[in-house]
Amino acid sequence: MKLFLKTKDFSVSGESFELYWDKDLDMLVTRPQPKNLAPYYESEDYISHTDSKSSFTDRLYQLVKGKNLKNKIQVVENQIDKPESLLDLGAGTGDFLISAQKSGFKAVGVEPNEKARQLAKEKGIELHQSLENLSGQKFQAITLWHVLEHLPNLEEQIKSLTSLLEDDGVLVIAVPNFKSFDAKHYKTHWAAYDVPRHLWHFSKKSISKLFARHKLEVIKIRPMWFDAFYVSMLSEKYRDNKLYLISAFFVGLWSNLSAIFTKEHSSLIYILKKEK
Repeated sequence: MKLFLKTKDFSVSGESFELYWDKDLDMLVTRPQPKNLAPYYESEDYISHTDSKSSFTDRLYQLVKGKNLKNKIQVVENQIDKPESLLDLGAGTGDFLISAQKSGFKAVGVEPNEKARQLAKEKGIELHQSLENLSGQKFQAITLWHVLEHLPNLEEQIKSLTSLLEDDGVLVIAVPNFKSFDAKHYKTHWAAYDVPRHLWHFSKKSISKLFARHKLEVIKIRPMWFDAFYVSMLSEKYRDNKLYLISAFFVGLWSNLSAIFTKEHSSLIYILKKEK
């Protein structure tokens, strides 16, 4: 593999990391990959494990998260006839599962972070710590909202997900896209690299090829429009830009406008089903 970029963990440790390009998969791989990733999530700034509204960034994230929940449920419902069983991997503090249950799904979730599980429990949601707890079960829908990039042993994880999916079920995956305009614009400071928590950095080709190995095919790709703005805002903050909101707005806007033609949005939702 070829060295693609040098970057660092801007949000927690400040440690340096390198991204290597896997030519065959058109995917970036974080090096080194720490044996123990847990300490890199131990931060009040790691927003998906908290319901914090203490900063402007927190409040903005929580506001948009609420609006996105409806869109996420709609994405899943559009692929099925009637809501039945759903598994959310990397469930965070449980908000998506609550929305899924309200929409009629018998929904369960997996979240390895203890703090996030406790926050979900306070909302009445009991989360499993590992996929191993669900061995032998089958689900109509499995969702990973910005989770796949965090999973070690990627091939094994995809194999496990495939075994849990019903034959006519749907797998929904949202991940950042390192081919986007904002990724190319911010380079080292692109917040969605988020090393070392993000172990893998995907393109359309890599998602298609990785899951084809497990007899899953991409049937539809949808953009996540807001991500360009949010990621740009964090990226500008990593650059220590005091006018980060203004700069982020214009970069995010241009990223979305350019993606209308290139189809390379900041983040993409992939909808996959088992090959027939």
